[in-house]
Amino acid sequence: MADTSSDQVHKVSELISDERQAMLTTTAPDGTLMSRPMAVQSAEFGGDLWFFAERSSRKVQHLTAHPQVNVTFASSDSWVSLTGRASVVTDDAKKRELWNPVVEAWFPDGKDDPSIALLKVEGESAEYWDTPGGRIASALSFAKAKVTGKPYSGGENEKVDLP
Repeated sequence: MADTSSDQVHKVSELISDERQAMLTTTAPDGTLMSRPMAVQSAEFGGDLWFFAERSSRKVQHLTAHPQVNVTFASSDSWVSLTGRASVVTDDAKKRELWNPVVEAWFPDGKDDPSIALLKVEGESAEYWDTPGGRIASALSFAKAKVTGKPYSGGENEKVDLP
């Protein structure tokens, strides 16, 4: 059962707040799942994520036909898998708000280039795994499981419904 509390949504936000790269998974016309790295644009996380993309790209074609997507984040001590619906958004003000030097490196013709699209992922749910203490804590938990014969406890794992 998914947890809907604002504390859990805040936890997801906290786990992804410093992450600038994510894997966006879309569904190709033949049903194949395709993932690719994407730069996450800084914005207050309230359940939505923003990306820039080339309007003519495969990912845009995929999500236009099949808007259900997955976005994953990984760090040395946490993982987040977010499921949601993606759409292409035409909003020049939002494009200007999110524009930054990293985006400009990918799109050198600037924010007014009509071939640039904003992708908005409206999060529906997320699942996270958090291992406070990172690799050292994980290694100790593995060792403890081996010695005690009890299953490995990988830290905190929750499923969260997003607003």
